Amino acid sequence: MQYKSQAVAKPYFIAAIGLFVGQILFGLIIGMQYVVGDFLFPEIPFNVARMVHTNLLIVWLLFGFMGAAYYLVPEESERELVSPGLAILMFWVFLIAGALTVLGYLLVPYSGLAEMTGNSVLPTMGREFLEQPTITKAGIVVVALAFLYNVGLTILKGRKTVVSLVLLIGLAGLAVLFLFSFYNPDNLAKDKFYWWWVVHLWVEGVWELILGSILAFVLIKTTGVDREVIEKWLYVIIAMTLITGIIGTGHHYYWIGTPDYWQWWGSIFSALEPIPFFMMTVFAFNMVNRRRRNHPNKAAVLWALGTAVMAFLGAGVWGFLHTLAPVNYYTHGSQITAAHGHMAFYGAYVMIVLTMISYAMPMLRGRSAANSEASQVLEMWSFWLMTVSMVFITLFLTGAGILQTYLQRYSSDPLPFMVVQEKISLFYWMREVAGLMFLIGLVVYVASFFVGSRQPEATAVVEGSAA
Repeated sequence: MQYKSQAVAKPYFIAAIGLFVGQILFGLIIGMQYVVGDFLFPEIPFNVARMVHTNLLIVWLLFGFMGAAYYLVPEESERELVSPGLAILMFWVFLIAGALTVLGYLLVPYSGLAEMTGNSVLPTMGREFLEQPTITKAGIVVVALAFLYNVGLTILKGRKTVVSLVLLIGLAGLAVLFLFSFYNPDNLAKDKFYWWWVVHLWVEGVWELILGSILAFVLIKTTGVDREVIEKWLYVIIAMTLITGIIGTGHHYYWIGTPDYWQWWGSIFSALEPIPFFMMTVFAFNMVNRRRRNHPNKAAVLWALGTAVMAFLGAGVWGFLHTLAPVNYYTHGSQITAAHGHMAFYGAYVMIVLTMISYAMPMLRGRSAANSEASQVLEMWSFWLMTVSMVFITLFLTGAGILQTYLQRYSSDPLPFMVVQEKISLFYWMREVAGLMFLIGLVVYVASFFVGSRQPEATAVVEGSAA
């Protein structure tokens, strides 16, 4: 490890994985509640379990992004972090605030939680993905500002690279767009219009810049390809991401009371959104094929390639399946949406955080470049278990969504919602089994960091110059 301050990334990564395990456990709970309605009721009602599941996803990914930035930035800037102490302080503030919020969801009725946390003063609660109490949202802003100060000043004082600047733009956008979570107008159409400025412009806008910069960093380190080549690819990818992602927000505006021109703008530009993900896939495989050496951390390279493929499939292909207005008219809010959401989040963001952890954690734990062969074999098993499980989860939800759309919305004699849910329950059972396999894969991933810890690390194989 080249810079001492990179060590602050380690607790962020550990917390991210711990919260990831919690997220999957609550996903299994709500998956079971789809087929056994009173499972764990009234201790953990479905609405609470779903809220915890989605909130843990957001929080652990933010921990992962922060850890990735704290590891990446000193190396790219060629200097220590401005304030490692501030990074550790904000880690504990964020972790404690997150834990208290989740406990609040589980132990206090949501209306009571709103009353306890002063939601009447500045009402922000009650909206999907933004259920956090106002006081928690304020805490997130404080953590984000301290984080941006730490990372931004380090970049500005040190060497400036395309990778670090793209990362900084993405992180700044993440923080700025989150401020719209405080805007909660009385008009429902207006509320949804700006709600998507957080939700869509995060995951289909600025988060993609973070994804691209982290992927570029790992590929530079593991392939030995010239930085200039990778940076040119990164420029093109982020340009396409911003062009399609920002205007593509319109595909959420179809049915919320906005002008009908959004059906055209949303359909056209969101249909183009798979392009940057396809470019990312070509980019990743091209860089690995042009590599000048075989990096000893084969697991990290596998995660990097998997990220590009699964992001293209989940965000690109499955997003395109239901993004055109004439199709979305029937599929909106169905299980097809859930299928897209699961694979897109896993492929684009879960996998890039795991890629960075896989690359950085061996060095954070004292290795020179990689874990032992035994550890990496186990980690690669976890890759395939989780990835294949997610593919099946997506396919089962897609099957459920197609049948749901036909029976409930398209057939000449549409059936009631709950009747349809009963008819597609087989898909939910299969999804639950696939979810259990995913959890096994995650446990294997965690175990891989403890297996072979006393064995020597894998060694690199140096090749000739790139073709």
